Amino acid sequence: MNRINDDIKQRKFHNLYLLYGSEELLKKNYRENLKHFILENSDEMNFSKFENRGIDLSEVQSIADTLPFFSDYRLIVIQDSGLFKTSNDFADYLEHMPDSTIIIFVEKEIDKRNKLYKYVNKNGIAAEIKLKDAQETLNWAARRLKDAGKVFTRQTMEYFLQRVDNNLYSLSNEIDKLVAYTGDRQEVTIADIDEICPAFLQNHIFQMVDAVGASDADKALKLYNELIELKEAPSYILYMLIRHFNILLQISSLGGAAKNEIAAKIGISPYFVGNYQRQAAGFKREQLKNALESSLDTEQKFKTGILDDQIGVELLIVGLVSR
Repeated sequence: MNRINDDIKQRKFHNLYLLYGSEELLKKNYRENLKHFILENSDEMNFSKFENRGIDLSEVQSIADTLPFFSDYRLIVIQDSGLFKTSNDFADYLEHMPDSTIIIFVEKEIDKRNKLYKYVNKNGIAAEIKLKDAQETLNWAARRLKDAGKVFTRQTMEYFLQRVDNNLYSLSNEIDKLVAYTGDRQEVTIADIDEICPAFLQNHIFQMVDAVGASDADKALKLYNELIELKEAPSYILYMLIRHFNILLQISSLGGAAKNEIAAKIGISPYFVGNYQRQAAGFKREQLKNALESSLDTEQKFKTGILDDQIGVELLIVGLVSR
């Protein structure tokens, strides 16, 4: 990440960037910062974005070969394409891509044995976008609250991080709730956190997955509808389900590792490891893989407009129970 920051400071850019990892908010921030400084005052005429699997690479190449219009660079963003986990020859094209074109790849998962990954890593910048440790996470959350004009003790902040999932998307969502709840009052207290950021959503996700494991569609849908009534966005509930199944799948692979080791590898609080282990034991590994794949497929249908988000999650839940 330091190399990306250096490029931005020096206004000297590589032609290829790969931002990967599970921190969607942090990846978005890096992507948008790069876009801002690469294009400067240029309008959207020199910007193109391709998203999701099945991208027409010939169309990408045609745009990449086009010289920028009244700008130094043409920028292309390719997001969630799966190109770094599948066999393809896009690296062969990149060898001949014009110097005036910059491509930013944004992916959740990559395979470092992949031909395209090796080419980008050698000729551009491939960076896993993540926070280094718990202290950096605490500092990030503290800055967000301070920027909103809030004050708090270190004890309050540590308590907050224990109650919320250890990823920036969840943290950002809960911080927004805290700021709205406290209004004009500056101080954020533990009582505020208990009121606004209980482990309610996470508990419901746990219970929904338990209901799926027990083939109880009625209970799973009842829990989902309770979250909808509380104004939780279906897209966020789906995000939490995807994250949950991904964690269960990883835990099923780690066997009898110590809780602190599991927490560090997966990026969750040690406080929650035991609950995840209990739940993972109730599923076969193949069931977890299928559940994750179905959830990711539903997410893609949201993005492409094939499915309404609220109905889409209902159909996902029913589908998971019926398997």
